Amino acid sequence: MFLPHAYPMALAMMIVSMICWGSWANTQKLVRQLTDWRFELFYWDYVWGIFFIAVLLALTLGRTDAASPDSFFANLQWADERNLAYAVTGGVIFNVGNILLVAAIEAAGLAVAFPIGIGLALVIGAALNYLVTPRGNPLLLFGGISLVCLAIVFDALAYRKISKDTKVTARGIVLSVLSGIGIGVFYPLIAKAISTGRHLGPYTVFFMFAVGILLCTIPVNYALMRRPLSGMPVGLADYAAGSSKVHLFGILGGVIWGVGTNFNFITSYTPIVGPAASYALGQGATMVSAIWGVFVWKEFRGAGPGARRDLALMFIFFVVGLALIAFAPVVE
Repeated sequence: MFLPHAYPMALAMMIVSMICWGSWANTQKLVRQLTDWRFELFYWDYVWGIFFIAVLLALTLGRTDAASPDSFFANLQWADERNLAYAVTGGVIFNVGNILLVAAIEAAGLAVAFPIGIGLALVIGAALNYLVTPRGNPLLLFGGISLVCLAIVFDALAYRKISKDTKVTARGIVLSVLSGIGIGVFYPLIAKAISTGRHLGPYTVFFMFAVGILLCTIPVNYALMRRPLSGMPVGLADYAAGSSKVHLFGILGGVIWGVGTNFNFITSYTPIVGPAASYALGQGATMVSAIWGVFVWKEFRGAGPGARRDLALMFIFFVVGLALIAFAPVVE
């Protein structure tokens, strides 16, 4: 299987991961420009895109040497059942957390849900990952994480100044906290699956993770279609009525997110990086999504000086924080 054997290559893969995680949602924005396509319907194609890229990468980069014991099929047969279960469970927990984040945005608005959900996920995920696999300079790692969390807060403040978010409710805050716990807790399960006993390789773990997402999506997303968080219920007939272009954008969104996630798992697996730094750097996706919002979608057109100041502070703290995280694996 393909692995980066030098830190510059691993760092490049982490940056690609961050870009993919921060960019996949553009496909949903493009879909909304074409038609009033509900998120529940988009999510089906998104998940199929994740599963497709998991299979494709496992059968290509995961089998660069089919005779190797680390090759995808050989690793799948050799690995502990417990580690397979960790990967599937990680997919289920992530998916629940991701859906809860969408619910939190609906109930509390982006400016509340994002800093609470993603900020909490970053702290929980990085801390637990470091406990499972303590790699990297802890001062640089957690100093960088603190700055990234501060950047997320400034990002949320900037959005609050230009948006008319839903009135904050206790339900919205609870959903934000639960989403952050779910998104933060799933990654240590991946870290255990790739590092303990007869462990999984990064392509095997991503494939099983995608299986968990798919298994979770079938009942949970169908339930959301019947009892949506907002709007009228939708059915499978509404999904079937979507155009080929709409379905293609959804699948593309899943493929983009899936490439970023598999690259993140690959760098977690390598001894030169480890899960804590890989996960934390990936959360720079918030900055990437903000760049799309500012320069492509023009979400801050006409924003006042207060919003522009918050954006500038966000970028500064993100860049410095991500630089500290990037150097953590190579500084003793």
